[in-house]
Amino acid sequence: MQDKMFDAFTEQTRNFFEPMRKLNGLMLDNMEKMTQYQLESMKRYSQLGTERVRDASEIKDAEDLRDFGTRQAAIMNELSKQMLEDARAMTELSMQFKSEMDKLFVETGQQTAEQTTAAAKAAKPEPATAASARATATKAESTKTATTKSEPAKATVKPEPAKAEETKPEPAKATPTKTSSQSTRKNS
Repeated sequence: MQDKMFDAFTEQTRNFFEPMRKLNGLMLDNMEKMTQYQLESMKRYSQLGTERVRDASEIKDAEDLRDFGTRQAAIMNELSKQMLEDARAMTELSMQFKSEMDKLFVETGQQTAEQTTAAAKAAKPEPATAASARATATKAESTKTATTKSEPAKATVKPEPAKAEETKPEPAKATPTKTSSQSTRKNS
């Protein structure tokens, strides 16, 4: 019995972590591809920059400067094309990663649905026997009689929260003050 429980637990744990393992592997592969491509791009751009600095350092006169300027314009055009191509390649890698992620999520969703269905089938109660049916009926009948004998529950009314109203201060009422003649009459 314990072996079956342990095996079931192991299988459930494996099934639980399998999609995460696949997701981590997919993300790692994508990160590796992108990093590799970016390193290659960086190498091309740094070589191009180094070549430009070398060419600039070899300028000796006006004619060399003019040739350098012409080559510089052509190289800048080539550089912009290369950057556009790199951006397209990065977009393609991202789209490939997205499609693989979508595929993984669909597979995981299907597996989860299948496991849920299998668990629901396994958890269905067995058909009731005559003895258990009588016990259920007796319990339901006793509950019914208990609720009819008891008094109905009184409805409780919750007081509404006080509304914030503006209160206007009332003018102070003048209290009659005793005059000295009135106080002397009462005292006498």
